[in-house]
Amino acid sequence: MIATVAPARYREPTVEAIVALQVMYDYLDALTEQPTADPIRDGLRYSQAFTDAVTISTQPAEDYYDHHPGGGDDAGYLADLVLTIRDAISGLPGCAALSDTIAVGTARFAGAQVRVHATPRTGMRQLEEWATHEATGSGLQWREWLFGAMGSVVAVHALIALAADEHSTSKQADELDELYLTLCVLTTALDHLVDYEHDTQIGEQSYIHLYETRQELAQQATIIVRRVIDRARRIPNGPHHLMILSGVVAYYTSQPSAMREFARPVTEHVRDQLRPLITPTLATMHAWRLVKRLRSSACVTRLTRARNSRPRDRGTIVLEDKASHEREPSTRTDRGQDEPARGVSNPASAD
Repeated sequence: MIATVAPARYREPTVEAIVALQVMYDYLDALTEQPTADPIRDGLRYSQAFTDAVTISTQPAEDYYDHHPGGGDDAGYLADLVLTIRDAISGLPGCAALSDTIAVGTARFAGAQVRVHATPRTGMRQLEEWATHEATGSGLQWREWLFGAMGSVVAVHALIALAADEHSTSKQADELDELYLTLCVLTTALDHLVDYEHDTQIGEQSYIHLYETRQELAQQATIIVRRVIDRARRIPNGPHHLMILSGVVAYYTSQPSAMREFARPVTEHVRDQLRPLITPTLATMHAWRLVKRLRSSACVTRLTRARNSRPRDRGTIVLEDKASHEREPSTRTDRGQDEPARGVSNPASAD
């Protein structure tokens, strides 16, 4: 949806750059989760690929696996992704004007990706210190800035779409980046919120614990929603970006887990801030999820009947494992996702 703001003549390279960047994000997301003696050093070396991909004024380094055990032979996969993104971005007329802001946004999400994955070995202190330093002057507290940084690959998607407009300026880029940094606070918080109960069961790290109570989280979410709405009204294509906000919030809050005991107080609070804007989108998302459940149920029923119609040894009965169809797959940003705006593993595989 973000790419639709790009002029038609530049939409193809816009989509190509956005998709390739998301693929790279998901690939390095998995790579930086691997155990290593110095996860921050190694992760930052991998993430140099992000910088090389969006900084077309310099030549790419290509030695991203310097610290990888065994040299990290990927048959040139990461280097090819870098070149694909560079080629696509270089064809956008606003690339030069927006290059600095795109580089800043890229460094932000790359740094968050590396440091979040390093916490099992290095602890939370390094993450808090980094986020506190980086949040200076942003108008956000370190927790909110961290959440925004964790989802900021979407901010770079929006900047790439803006670069397709030959009239775009660096000031517009800064305003858009500021808007999406704030918007991504909300998307990351909702992502972790709706997955909280499942994460707790399997021992997965959740950053909702940075907020002492759900009431505190709900209050911060309210502030963030109002800030996004206010900023969107003052920039070009503001209504378009508000619809993206509405769509993302509807996507997360229409998940079954969003209405369970833990998440519901925050979910309802956020929805209230976006009514009536979110109402038709939310209805659409609920209908979409219902259709998916019905199709999945029908498919399982047909499969079960087909299996049970085959000859069976000694009266073996084939049973349907309903539990395998009830839990919605995770959409966690730092585990890779498949949302409407993101890639290999990033918005929407649910129910």
